[in-house]
Amino acid sequence: MSETPVTTERVGRIGLVAIDNPPVNAASHAVRAGIASAIDALAADDGVDAIALYGVGRTFIAGADIREFGKPPQSPGLTQVCSHIEACAKPVVALIHGTTLGGGLEIALGCHARVALPGTQVGFPEVTLGLIPGAGGTQRAPRLTGIKAALDLITSGKRIDADAALTLGLIDRLGEGPPREAAIKAGEDIVSGALPHRRTGELGVAPDEAALDAKTAEIARKQPNLFAPVRCVEAVAASARLPIADGIALERTLFEACLESPQRAGLVHAFFAERAVAKIPEASATPRPVERIGVIGGGTMGSGIATAFLLAGYSVTMVERDADGLARGQATVEKNLAGAVKRGKLSEARLADINAGAFSGATTVDALAEADLIIEAAFEDMAVKQDLFSQLDKAAKKGAILATNTSYLDVDAIAAITSRPADVIGLHFFSPAHVMRLLEVVVADKTAADVVATGFAVARKLGKVAVRAGVCEGFIGNRILSHYRKAAEYLVMDGASPAEVDRALEDFGFAMGPHAVFDLAGLDIAWAARKRLAATRPAEERYAAYADKLCEAGQFGRKTGRGFYLYGEDVDGRPQNPEALAFIEAEREKAGITPRTFSAEEIVQRYLTAMIAEAARVVEDGTALRPIDVDAVLLFGYGFPRFRGGPLFLADTIGAARLVRRMEDYAQEDPFYWQVPPLLRTLAEEDRTFASLNG
Repeated sequence: MSETPVTTERVGRIGLVAIDNPPVNAASHAVRAGIASAIDALAADDGVDAIALYGVGRTFIAGADIREFGKPPQSPGLTQVCSHIEACAKPVVALIHGTTLGGGLEIALGCHARVALPGTQVGFPEVTLGLIPGAGGTQRAPRLTGIKAALDLITSGKRIDADAALTLGLIDRLGEGPPREAAIKAGEDIVSGALPHRRTGELGVAPDEAALDAKTAEIARKQPNLFAPVRCVEAVAASARLPIADGIALERTLFEACLESPQRAGLVHAFFAERAVAKIPEASATPRPVERIGVIGGGTMGSGIATAFLLAGYSVTMVERDADGLARGQATVEKNLAGAVKRGKLSEARLADINAGAFSGATTVDALAEADLIIEAAFEDMAVKQDLFSQLDKAAKKGAILATNTSYLDVDAIAAITSRPADVIGLHFFSPAHVMRLLEVVVADKTAADVVATGFAVARKLGKVAVRAGVCEGFIGNRILSHYRKAAEYLVMDGASPAEVDRALEDFGFAMGPHAVFDLAGLDIAWAARKRLAATRPAEERYAAYADKLCEAGQFGRKTGRGFYLYGEDVDGRPQNPEALAFIEAEREKAGITPRTFSAEEIVQRYLTAMIAEAARVVEDGTALRPIDVDAVLLFGYGFPRFRGGPLFLADTIGAARLVRRMEDYAQEDPFYWQVPPLLRTLAEEDRTFASLNG
């Protein structure tokens, strides 16, 4: 990097402004001040007819500097810089490449023309952090794209490529060559008239009340709990109703309102959680090379895992025990891939490569002799898994990583059946595996450091959020789930209906309530775990058997058309299953329970308090490295509302002492279930937070 992050030079009559602030040219205070000074200097230079901005390295300006999050703003702010560029008497062109997001895109919009290199991605990700674009983005983007397209970009936070940006009008032309040379060419074309230029703020915006109303309705339907998307619509609406200066002033007011929203803190925590989980003890180990993947099992999970690896560019061999099972698994993968092509997630060229040999099938594990990583996704039964790993121990090549996708079982016991326990690891995917972002990397007692590092490296290539977990029943996520599931069951046993519980939690922010989730996952999965653990169940523990009764009746949720709810093409909405309600009533009568009513607030409090309690124990015993790891698991794998930050982030907002008192109150009715975790009590006594344990 140069001594200053922004430098200037003159090439003929073109003034160049180079931004060099590695690794991503974030718009730090030094960058902002440097750009403003460079524009002033070149504007005053009689030898300069046009100015071109470009980024050194892999990107133009990737966005704001996250190191400045939460700190007092320093002048010049991004809004000032963008307006300063736009007001320049000489034409200014932005040559953008790489990921030009948020503030970087706003700087480009402040320029008088924009040229993008191939591979460029642009977008406004602010809404994912509980914000709106705050440097004129909501005012300038609609002047270039129209209101509807600007709304779609700004309220979604999605990225689009250079071709799409050109079609929308966000950029004026595609360029080619290295950024500096392309910037010089863009500047020369500005001077010659080959590249038209104008001040974005001087353009008009055609009113589009229909688009505004449609987006408002969509947000109310899909994101009713979120604050920032509504503010995005209000700001974009102002672009057609107010002069640019007044629109920018309103944008700033709305931006500051978002800053003060509690959702902002939760979303920022979620943002950092995704990055914090990569800090593991094995991070310095060198990952093993992985190109060829073996997947054992062609069911829903195995097919999803195979799809995920194929989408990421790996070669995959699927193994099933017979030809019919293999055919079904391969058909599911083909359907998944076709859906990915339709959604634009997979190119036709890559699909052709897959069909030409990147995906194959077999009915014996001997076909995996050359695989670098083998993932077992067979039935959740220890004997089945140990038998498979015994076979893999003989069939797999030396150095191959043997992974189990078990949801609950002891990875140490699986590893012990082999002669190479250092090569064994748990890779717990979440269904559908090619969609869900979470991957629990379960580290057994003898798992080698480079195997752990490989798990994380593979997760990155798959686009997953990997979280390191220790070995225990259910690891991090399912262990916590097993505990707070009981809270939902006790609420139902004591008088709430499954629909009331689900509705309260969905209003809180969960995409689906627990009973809807159980139906989606399949009630038989948790039933199998309960039967396996029945002999270890303490006598003091309350047990709600109504879910078992549903399973005994062959009602496993969506896949059978009946669970807690009814499903089918002729079913409207989400009606409760009368048979489920009958089983619940029978279990209440058997237990001598007189049903009572619960408010939505009490349902949410009990459910979340149970979740926090077990999450604290998971941190306390080291199953999770840090509280933020637990938050990441619940955020990316279990539908915890992102704007709430995660259960242990939420615990800090409630306060440890208040949570202890709440659990002690609940313990009056059930002292066995509502035990205060020692870690939580310690935090309460010392007036500390879970955040203080994140390092």
